[in-house]
Amino acid sequence: MKHSAMAGLFISAALLASPVFAADKDLCDGNIQKLDDFVKSAPSIPETTMDSVKAAQEKAKAARASGNEKDCIEITSSILSKEEVRNPTRN
Repeated sequence: MKHSAMAGLFISAALLASPVFAADKDLCDGNIQKLDDFVKSAPSIPETTMDSVKAAQEKAKAARASGNEKDCIEITSSILSKEEVRNPTRN
């Protein structure tokens, strides 16, 4: 009885943990898509700002490729939180 209870606990823990990883991957992918859209729309912003957005985009893609969603989210969230990226027409 103890063995089946322990097995059930491990299975439950594995099932509960997997949505967290999926959510991280989804957030990483979504943020990268936002950066892609921003770069493609090419708003009239200073070239240095666009360069920093592109650099962050490349770092985020490299982090995602290496399986590090946490770094990907930190990189993309940081650049997306900057006013130039969120609202480029406002100055």
